[in-house]
Amino acid sequence: MARLFGTDGVRGVANADLTAEQALALASAAVEEVAGQGTPPRQPVDGVPVARSASAADHRPLVIVGRDTRPSGEFLEAAVVAGLARSGADVVRIGVVPTPAVSYVVASTGADLGVMLSASHNPMPDNGIKLFAAGGLKLPDEVEDAIERRMSGAAAGHRPVGAAVGRVRDDRALVDGYVDHLLTSLPAGRGSLNGLKVVVDCAQGAAFDLAPRVLRAAGAEVVPLHADGDGLRINDRSGATHLDSLRDAVRLHGADAGIAHDGDADRCLAVDATGEIVDGDQILALCALALAERGELAHRTVVVTVMSNLGFHHAMREAGISVVTTPVGDRYVLEAMRAGPYSLGGEQSGHVLFLRYAGTGDGLLTALQILGRMAEKGQPLDELAKVMTRLPQVLVNVRGVDRARAGTSEELRAAVAEAEAELGGSGRVLLRPSGTEPLVRVMVEAPTDQLARAVAGRLADVVQRALR
Repeated sequence: MARLFGTDGVRGVANADLTAEQALALASAAVEEVAGQGTPPRQPVDGVPVARSASAADHRPLVIVGRDTRPSGEFLEAAVVAGLARSGADVVRIGVVPTPAVSYVVASTGADLGVMLSASHNPMPDNGIKLFAAGGLKLPDEVEDAIERRMSGAAAGHRPVGAAVGRVRDDRALVDGYVDHLLTSLPAGRGSLNGLKVVVDCAQGAAFDLAPRVLRAAGAEVVPLHADGDGLRINDRSGATHLDSLRDAVRLHGADAGIAHDGDADRCLAVDATGEIVDGDQILALCALALAERGELAHRTVVVTVMSNLGFHHAMREAGISVVTTPVGDRYVLEAMRAGPYSLGGEQSGHVLFLRYAGTGDGLLTALQILGRMAEKGQPLDELAKVMTRLPQVLVNVRGVDRARAGTSEELRAAVAEAEAELGGSGRVLLRPSGTEPLVRVMVEAPTDQLARAVAGRLADVVQRALR
């Protein structure tokens, strides 16, 4: 049977792949495994839910729940809350918020668990359930597996009755603490973005209210884009995966920069005043230099995935900054950062982690760091982005092949060696079998787009022939 949890929680088409019944069962199992561990819960005080107790026997779990703007989030939230409360957990709903807000509130309140209902950058019919453990960190694989076993009936948890069932309340004020926390990350504090005009594309998602609010609180003049909170149009030709309308809006309004978030706002990409895209690698590069200048870049090291552009590696080497490389996925970046420990890491897609301020990627936090750097240096974004030169990068998905043989084919190994020899030190080749689909991804970087496309095309033909 396929594993329920993917690389970032549970996702699927809401009410088809991901049903209310599944959401309820998942929430119950999560409480029993992560928070309550099957122990009898503590009674509320005067009917008000109470946070964690030092005594396991006197423990009443506390769970924070947030969601994005998708219509399906309403019934899925109701199912999740029911599952949590029936298993003895007190629930605090904080409403429509970015995913990192749930992570922060879990950590700041000492809650046992956090639940975010979102499918991130996926289209509107999809939805998902992300879980955060105490401290606001994502669950490790072994805990997710244990939750699945509980859902299948392999383990049974305590089911309270009477006054021992969980209580449910709303507390939007907890989000104010998240906003204040974000603003503390600005080196010069509130108001330091005075004089900057910014377009922020909220993708009709979770940041539709908070992103403009945070930037205004920091002093910026803000032009909101795709910020009506219309969940029917979440990620629809907007946000971090569709930057054309943001580029047009930046030029139209004469803005200094544009910021783009995805549906749950854990990502951030940018656009400079000329309409040119500033991707995750460039954002990481300019933030690495900023932290290094302030003495805040732990061990003068930044963590990225194998997909980061070779130009990023060149820029970091020139700046005397070390680079640690991980497999694709922000959870692998976070694991390496915590092991370092390192303070900065992220992905080309715009997931950026500032471990001093957050235990997960935070698009609003990233936006503040970009704009704060512009204000600090008194330089436009296009100048700051020149810290690195992006090499042309071509990615080809070769479908319908046996991905398991990608590492053993002699023909493919010889073709890769030949391509690497052709590129020398001016480019690179990466073959990455998909973890879920019958395809192999061929990525080539080269000094010119023409050369990158030619090498990628030849390698794709070899993959197709060798792995059929």
